[in-house]
Amino acid sequence: MTIYKQLLYILSFSFLGEVLSKVLALPVPGSVIGMLLLFLALQFKVLKVKDVETVGGFLLGNLSILFLPAGVGIMVYFPVIKDTWWLLLIVSFVTTALTVAFVGVVVQAVKRRFEDEPAEEEEIGKDDVKNVSRAHK
Repeated sequence: MTIYKQLLYILSFSFLGEVLSKVLALPVPGSVIGMLLLFLALQFKVLKVKDVETVGGFLLGNLSILFLPAGVGIMVYFPVIKDTWWLLLIVSFVTTALTVAFVGVVVQAVKRRFEDEPAEEEEIGKDDVKNVSRAHK
């Protein structure tokens, strides 16, 4: 029952995103809006991670299956892109390289930001120990 409930949460946010995209005529796909709404719900504790953790993990683990329809669609419409497929391939490689570089820079910045904090706390803790030991002398 928990899995169905988690799936219902995820599909509800996706549906809400689709409705907002259509009603407001937004240029952003409804699935993206739904993911953004789900992220905001998790961020602001409207929804807990454990409420979508199992189904979310399953979907992320099997993400490649979701790309099959897009791949088949490209093959069906290959005559349309047969003259420009090599441009699409170059654009795909360049954007993939830029994305990997961007994500690498962001991950390094986040790691520097959050991995440095415990070191500061440890230094504070050492200072506290020194102060306490001085107070007892």
